[in-house]
Amino acid sequence: MSTGPGWLRVVGLGPGDPRYLTAETLDVLAAATDLVGYGPYVARVPERAGLTRHASDNRVEVERAREALALAASGRAVAVVSGGDPGIFAMAAAVLEAIEAGPAAWRALDVAVLPGISAMQAASARLGAMLGHDFCAISLSDNLKPWATILSRLTAAAQADFVIAIYNPASRARPDRIHEAFALLRRLKAGATVTALARAVGRPDERILVTTLAAVDPGQVDMATLVLVGSSETRLIPRGGGLPDWVLTPRSYGAGR
Repeated sequence: MSTGPGWLRVVGLGPGDPRYLTAETLDVLAAATDLVGYGPYVARVPERAGLTRHASDNRVEVERAREALALAASGRAVAVVSGGDPGIFAMAAAVLEAIEAGPAAWRALDVAVLPGISAMQAASARLGAMLGHDFCAISLSDNLKPWATILSRLTAAAQADFVIAIYNPASRARPDRIHEAFALLRRLKAGATVTALARAVGRPDERILVTTLAAVDPGQVDMATLVLVGSSETRLIPRGGGLPDWVLTPRSYGAGR
């Protein structure tokens, strides 16, 4: 870590369990003078002497990034926090967008993005090995891209037989998008395709449901839920004894065809 007059680190807090924080991120949070992020994420970091917290609402990512960069430019040690991994649908892109459009001096700042544990990694690990073969991640949020583009990408992913991790699947402002997405996937993939809803992985209210594409209820999905739709190879390994089945997407493809 830099010992210079000011720096900025974009860090991920993982899916929710403090044990998912990397040692590198813990070091940054211990050294930072300022914490910048979406309110619920800032609230996950314990308060301590010498740490100033700058919490803001959702949908102001670039404004938040500008605030963080201005603080770093003034000599502060800044941690910008995201959930999961900061580079996956999170603040790393917003910080770089702000740098790109901002004062030339920001490009010389000591800025780094540190990796974190994403929701799809945590969910796949809890399930077993659902991301054991090729996969893709798609956000259903159409705040910054057209819904038609999202449907086009879902179509391509389904036709290519990827395991699909669906982020930002539903919100109060767009409760019907997940229904439309599942309707599309059901036209393109077998109804027996293994599908998992992983909500709040690592938190006290964690809930994981393994079902099929035909049987899944989109009404059970909210913004705290990660949706995983398997490939044609994804299958269950029964364990017995009341234990949940493992979910496996094998490393080979088409071996049994």
